[in-house]
Amino acid sequence: MRLRSTAALATVATLLGCGGATTPAPTPTPTRTATPTPVAAPMIARAQPTIPLWSAGAPGALGTTPADQPELTPYLPPAGRANGTGVVIFPGGGYQHLSMAHEGSEIANWLAGLGVTTFVVKYRLGPSYHHPTMLTDAQRAIRIARSRAAEWGVDPNRLGVIGFSAGGHLASTTGTHFDAGAASSSDPIEHASSRPDFMILMYPVITMRDSVAHAGSKLNLLGKDPSPELVQLLSNETQVTPQTPPTFLVHTVDDRTVPVENSLLFYRALRAASVSAEMHIYEHGPHGFGLAANNPVLATWTTLCENWMRMHGWLGASK
Repeated sequence: MRLRSTAALATVATLLGCGGATTPAPTPTPTRTATPTPVAAPMIARAQPTIPLWSAGAPGALGTTPADQPELTPYLPPAGRANGTGVVIFPGGGYQHLSMAHEGSEIANWLAGLGVTTFVVKYRLGPSYHHPTMLTDAQRAIRIARSRAAEWGVDPNRLGVIGFSAGGHLASTTGTHFDAGAASSSDPIEHASSRPDFMILMYPVITMRDSVAHAGSKLNLLGKDPSPELVQLLSNETQVTPQTPPTFLVHTVDDRTVPVENSLLFYRALRAASVSAEMHIYEHGPHGFGLAANNPVLATWTTLCENWMRMHGWLGASK
């Protein structure tokens, strides 16, 4: 685990249990701290036509409005730059709304510059929908990207996920609740595995336990008065196994919306299961900073992530 300053080191050591720190109170609403909007980078990612996750309508849909129809938008790197790696992107928004530009198309554009093909997912939200609808949408998006990988120049064994805030919870859920696909299904998309090959989790919601849970995400995902068993099932730090994919985590100590303990809990669980993991904790920074183009300190996370991906071979040419 790499830390961004000496002060952050002391703070994180305390949070990990070395000093008996008091747990910060969770934010009771899904409101996220806004950050100033920087000048957008030139768009080099090539957006492809948006496709429905289910051509005949999503299972369990409550209507036919756009909110009832989950979608996936592929973004291709500049011509000749694709390296065979794909990433499915889950924007955040407390499971109540989606930050489709700040944590969607802007992230696709950054990754396109690295030669990565991406897929931005519009998944269904609370309070109209609850678990397992969001996971069903997320798994379907991964299956589509994997089953049609050749069409988009992606190696099906180099398909990761990135998620932000509640989207980070959804991404971590795909990495702790996955299956190998249903070979007997009449739908060839369902034959594909829903397991991501790696995860990038940005200031993620991880736990549904009251001590450090983000109350808004919990309410929108699980509804009122969820059972203890459901809370445990979707507290993803309790669901890590040796089969959980390698993970890269980023958080800030003074995140007042999603406490940093969420990332710490997940990192500790990954380490206990001997899963490859790297975590970067910044001393200062608001929740929801995205690429943080207006913050020269937080903006370094993209370089750190690139280095991590390169170390694992996900930014080199596909073999």
